[in-house]
Amino acid sequence: MLETPSYHAIAAMVVTIAMFIGFARGRYPEEIISLITIAVIGVGLYFAPLAGGKPTDGLAIAFGGFGHQALITICALMIMGRGLVVTGALEPFARLLEGVFRINGQIGLLVALLIAFGLSMFVNDTPVIVLLLPILVAIAGKGLMASSKSLMPINAAVLIGGMASTIGTSTNILVVSIASDIGMRTFGVFEFTPIVLIAAIVALPYLWLVMPRLLRDNSVVADNVLRIFHTRLRVGSNSMLAGAEMSEIQPKLPKGITFHDIAGGPLQPEQRLHISGTHEALEEAARVLKGELAPSWVLDRIRRVSAARGEDIVAVEMTATADSRLISRTLVSSGIADLYGVAVLGIHRPERVLGERELYTEEGDLAILEGDVLLVMGIEDDLEAFARNDGLLRLEGAREMPRRSKAVLAGAIMVGAIATASIGLPWFDASGYAPIKLPIAISALAGAIVMFVTGCVKFDRVGRALSAKVIVLIAASIAIGRVIDASGAAEWLGQALSLGLAYLPPALVLSAIMLFVTIVTNFASNATAATIGTPIAFSIASELGLPPEPLVLAVLFGCNLCYATPIAYQTNMLIMSEGGYEFGDYLRAGVPLVALMVTVLSVLLALWYGL
Repeated sequence: MLETPSYHAIAAMVVTIAMFIGFARGRYPEEIISLITIAVIGVGLYFAPLAGGKPTDGLAIAFGGFGHQALITICALMIMGRGLVVTGALEPFARLLEGVFRINGQIGLLVALLIAFGLSMFVNDTPVIVLLLPILVAIAGKGLMASSKSLMPINAAVLIGGMASTIGTSTNILVVSIASDIGMRTFGVFEFTPIVLIAAIVALPYLWLVMPRLLRDNSVVADNVLRIFHTRLRVGSNSMLAGAEMSEIQPKLPKGITFHDIAGGPLQPEQRLHISGTHEALEEAARVLKGELAPSWVLDRIRRVSAARGEDIVAVEMTATADSRLISRTLVSSGIADLYGVAVLGIHRPERVLGERELYTEEGDLAILEGDVLLVMGIEDDLEAFARNDGLLRLEGAREMPRRSKAVLAGAIMVGAIATASIGLPWFDASGYAPIKLPIAISALAGAIVMFVTGCVKFDRVGRALSAKVIVLIAASIAIGRVIDASGAAEWLGQALSLGLAYLPPALVLSAIMLFVTIVTNFASNATAATIGTPIAFSIASELGLPPEPLVLAVLFGCNLCYATPIAYQTNMLIMSEGGYEFGDYLRAGVPLVALMVTVLSVLLALWYGL
């Protein structure tokens, strides 16, 4: 008969449910809810210690997650993933992908799915999506395949590939670490990879042939979200524009370029032409027409400074905030070039303010309003000074020129870190060849250190690799998992669930556990679902006399089946705006995939472990 849980167990479950509700409602940021959860655990256990414990033991449970090896490993992998991105180590895949899409869209999508699946087995899911997202959006912009048809299948392939190894996602590392903490043996890096590969063979045809048909074609929406920048194209003396008629120029213009207010007659040197287009289109127009998007003296100075400092020239997007001194000023009167040595190449005006004021003054200068997006070119330090001093917000996703000279090195470091954790360091002793396998925490930390030392990742850019929200969320999840285990809540829940699962065949037990964790991870947090589900699965295995490995893997797989809602995983949110997706799109295309994966993985686990 099931006994009444202890007060500590009840309190642990109440705190967990409250955290779930907070995450699901989305009223407050996840990091705030995580910090409150840590505080409640620490304060609660200080004034009401666990049986046989001291008040300070609660502080160790509450804050121990910040020093947990799982969190350290995740941070190190994020840093190495950042190194692959900023060095352009994965750019060959981008060139391959575009070339295949030009041959055939369906074959291109299949190749993209296989690349996404393969990369995510070794690289954390988020860097893979961050790399592939602009590539697929660019492919959509060229009319090769709508982004709405490709982004969600690619994201699902990344998530499936991510669960094929212990280092594929931060959740996998979390589950394996928690399982080790409660007495299980440590899983090898690729121990359960064959199971996922077989499941992927079943899932990939759905991603390739079925899921795109369930998604709306929003290619028009995808094209419209590209920012259109207005600028003045300067006619130089050696420009092909000088002395030419517009009728001669039109056929040579790149797609997406529009000329405004063009008077009849030949164009004159030093004439400034009002044009608009995307960033890429403007650069192509300036190159083809041999014109300038900013005064030549500014551009020449930027090039000289770049050569002298040995730094790359980058173009970024910045939005004017309410306290910016640039509001209501023109580019000429603001003195941006003289003060900071940067060049504003164009201005994008959002539709919400488009009718508030004309983009140009009577003198023909660009005027700036709150919310305008400025396309700015310069050296990194000068751009940062401009944004900081003039009240501008640098937009996320701005393009940075990769340090390609270190691409091979960054790739070698990542391969080395993975190899030492999976295959091991080559070593010979008296008995012969005996490779030494390093813990993934050590190999990842070593790889991150080498990334720093070799300059693949700069120390001042670490903040861009690490996410404070992820760090705090993982720390809170570890604290929740520990308090549920220490309070006896996990054992009680395991006993309660085992009463209902005792009469089910092993495959259905696995399905029930996986489905439960999947529902939690799609509406709350996969990290939290992992920390709660892992000790529960271990307890159920003890109650039913089953080996713990398949039940813990059911939790691991369930945490990765986060396809059915946009809030289930951060990559789901990354693709939402670019793909023009709505909540219903995730349900319509994701729920069948969840059902398929739960069924296939449960059967495979039962067969693999002989249940």
